[in-house]
Amino acid sequence: MRVIPAIDLLDGQAVRLKQGLYDQVTTYDQRPGEIAKEWRQVVDRLHVVDLEGARGGKPAQVDLVREVVEGFGDGVQVGGGVRNLEAVEAYFSLGVSRVVLGTAAIKNPEFVREAAKLYPDRVIVAVDAKDGMVATEGWLDVSEMTAVDLARQMADVPLAGVLYTDIARDGMEVGPNIEETARLAREGGVPVIASGGVGTLAHLSALAATDADIQSVIVGRALHERRFTLTEAIAAAGPV
Repeated sequence: MRVIPAIDLLDGQAVRLKQGLYDQVTTYDQRPGEIAKEWRQVVDRLHVVDLEGARGGKPAQVDLVREVVEGFGDGVQVGGGVRNLEAVEAYFSLGVSRVVLGTAAIKNPEFVREAAKLYPDRVIVAVDAKDGMVATEGWLDVSEMTAVDLARQMADVPLAGVLYTDIARDGMEVGPNIEETARLAREGGVPVIASGGVGTLAHLSALAATDADIQSVIVGRALHERRFTLTEAIAAAGPV
């Protein structure tokens, strides 16, 4: 299982939220670009979220994303407010390898399909769930669609994967929702990236030990706060 470290961007800085709440912010002193340079020495993929973009509905920190891409190189995946093809194309022209579409998958599924067909294996759909139901608008609204149903609707297009986050666990370091993540991997029909709640190496080992094909896992706060190193995380997650 591949480990993908994460950098969330807000007000020009690297941050982490708790449970997607914008009033529960931890800010880190190190520049996002410098963090990206360090992690590039260990991994070949990096997950970036423009939190201002997610909240506002359009990319808001493009210059900071550019800084991260320059620091990391090829392999950056970016989400947050990507709601039209112009935003997708702008990120690709910036050197981003993959884009992550969240709210758009609920509000405008045809756009997601079009983007995935135009850019096969470069579009990731973020399935962010509260109590099993998909949340949108930077996690501020909850829809009436389940995570598995959303994934199934997208199973016939060439997605790079579905990124599943249990919002209640995100940033809390209490462990990912292994049961629901594994269910999505078994029943959704698309590659699954786990996200939200990883706080220990044991959490990574438990996720990797399921009989479901969970391809990757996003790790954020635990790395920023040095609960373990990126190298230790990779060892705990097992072979890619």
